[in-house]
Amino acid sequence: MEAVRTCVGCRKLGTRTSLIRIVSEQNRLVLDSEKKLPGRGAWLHASADCLKLAIDRNAFGRALKGEFQLTQLIEQAETMLAKNE
Repeated sequence: MEAVRTCVGCRKLGTRTSLIRIVSEQNRLVLDSEKKLPGRGAWLHASADCLKLAIDRNAFGRALKGEFQLTQLIEQAETMLAKNE
């Protein structure tokens, strides 16, 4: 049975393979494509709607226990989603 995680955007459950993992490295968001980087991770569906919800709710800051500037966060997240599509 595959592990289930919660999307920080829509708060719905999904499997590890259906979600992308984002970690913080030196206060920058990094896409963890192998899902093996150390540290806390935030799980997100690869959709613009979930990204918008996560940003509106400051979900990355809470999930990763850090502070991120909103403009930088939006640019990084949109770039990550574009690479993942």
